[in-house]
Amino acid sequence: MFSRILIANRGEIAIRIIRACREMGIETVTVYSEADRDSMHVRLADDAICIGPPPAVESYLNITNIIAAAEIADVDAVHPGYGFLSENSNFSEICHSCNIDFIGPSSESLLLMGDKARARKLAREVGIRILPGNDEPFETDEEALKLAHQIGFPVILKAAMGGGGRGMRVARNDVSLVNSINVARAEAQAAFKDPTIYIEKYLENARHIEIQVLADRHGKILHLGERDCTLQRRHQKLVEESPSPALNPEIRKAMGEAAVSIARAARYVNAGTVEFLLDAEGNFYFIEMNCRVQVEHPVTEMVTGVDIVREQLKIASGQPLAFEQKDVQLQGVAIECRINAEDPENKFRPCPNRITAWFPPGGPGVRLDTHAHAGMLVSSYYDSLVAKLIVHRKTRDECIVGMRRALGEFIIEGIKTTIPLYEQIFGHARFVRGLVNTTFVEDVFTH
Repeated sequence: MFSRILIANRGEIAIRIIRACREMGIETVTVYSEADRDSMHVRLADDAICIGPPPAVESYLNITNIIAAAEIADVDAVHPGYGFLSENSNFSEICHSCNIDFIGPSSESLLLMGDKARARKLAREVGIRILPGNDEPFETDEEALKLAHQIGFPVILKAAMGGGGRGMRVARNDVSLVNSINVARAEAQAAFKDPTIYIEKYLENARHIEIQVLADRHGKILHLGERDCTLQRRHQKLVEESPSPALNPEIRKAMGEAAVSIARAARYVNAGTVEFLLDAEGNFYFIEMNCRVQVEHPVTEMVTGVDIVREQLKIASGQPLAFEQKDVQLQGVAIECRINAEDPENKFRPCPNRITAWFPPGGPGVRLDTHAHAGMLVSSYYDSLVAKLIVHRKTRDECIVGMRRALGEFIIEGIKTTIPLYEQIFGHARFVRGLVNTTFVEDVFTH
């Protein structure tokens, strides 16, 4: 096992990794930008190194500075968390060239699954359904229009090398397709330094289901059930739950096996998530694989009892998975809300400011993953996530009641947050009955 690792991230995920390492007897070194000098992840780690000015491109995305910090700190490995450099194949390769283990998949897997078009081809080769679309990038508007007419509107434009909703645009006719192409390319270039986009059939009234997989270096690959990530805004996830209210045991088994087969074909190692769209008839379609720990991993941890970050560390150090697929049993229901510093009544405008009051919820079955506290300045330089509120109960109805209570007692002052939106969502009859799709939030709550 590693004795000392560097965490190439910030905020709540850095703290999550620190906690796992501390329980395993691993020393931690965090990096921080000048804007994060007083952040909680800096205080909790065994050591911390400043890697640059506030802009992420000069700090958390600065590979040279992060590698220098890792060498100065004399660490065995680097954990990238999620976002930033977590799916950067070049970063992974540089770590290994410097004799530093990368706690994640190989650079080859990152390159393969990071390119959505190549990942689609792989899924098709192993017999997993994909939505109609192009596996090779198109060059002109005319090519895009021809393909859209072959597929049939509506279609969706996606960035080939990224996710998180960036570079994604739905087009329902020729005019909207042509108008969206340049916008999607510009977003893809800005977010991922690659303007390549592709076209895929847009599935109406779909649910977004993802399967958590773990794969060790000895050929064992398991899945930990599903997470339902259907509640989104502009393709950005808001609420996640496990298990999904839309799956029966047969579909759950089929999706889990499909995820494992894709991971095996990609020669994948470590934690990853295979994402699908599910239609009203129970058909599911592969859309992408995220090659990292997910923001929403806590809901899976709550229903399976598996510490995913701990497993990442063990796998990266060469240890085999110590349990079998039959040992994975989903117990109860867990739901997570992403608490963002955004104003849902003002087009979700980010609200960076100082938190003047902070009273977190608690009680049975309530978990809060956060780096925030009273007096903390929410920075305008980074993602607006300030906390992840997770509730675990025996049944979905009990979980929803527990979440309503927890949201109601969560006091945050000084910034606007998405808590009022979640209070509305958890009181809506369609959500309570589990009858939602990926456009539910925008259709019902945002106009």
